[in-house]
Amino acid sequence: MALSDRLVPPEVEGQNLLRACWAGTGGFTAVAIATTALPDPMAVPIAVVSLGLLAAGCAAMLWAFQRALERSRYELIGVGGLYFLAGCAPPSVRFSMMAALAAEVVVALAAASVRPFTASAFGILVPVYALGLSGAWGARYGTFPPRPSDGTIPERSDSSGNGDDV
Repeated sequence: MALSDRLVPPEVEGQNLLRACWAGTGGFTAVAIATTALPDPMAVPIAVVSLGLLAAGCAAMLWAFQRALERSRYELIGVGGLYFLAGCAPPSVRFSMMAALAAEVVVALAAASVRPFTASAFGILVPVYALGLSGAWGARYGTFPPRPSDGTIPERSDSSGNGDDV
């Protein structure tokens, strides 16, 4: 299986979100590498890219939360399922989105570590982008268990009681 098929599986719904996630991650990675090599001329581009991806991620998170609120009338939606795709997405989608999130975290931390106290620090904000798009995928395409018709919420099987249902 080719790497591109692992990152954007051809058989799943929501490929546009997967492609957008990886495009943002790739663009950020390219700018972060350039910023570590040339910190002064790349200060504005890294700030613009990082803040743009942060804004897009925040918008995606808010849209996902609003959509999850609508769906929660009929389905049991947990935060872990919505934003981290735990139990609601095919393994290939979850792998792709969480790999993009991990890549953004690693690149952001590496760039900020190599060039501390520079504009590279803006990169720390970028992982919100992958997390927001993961939430958008979960809210739009995720499968969640139905809410019981009597209005009660069944006990959690792991009995953690952390109350993460939306």
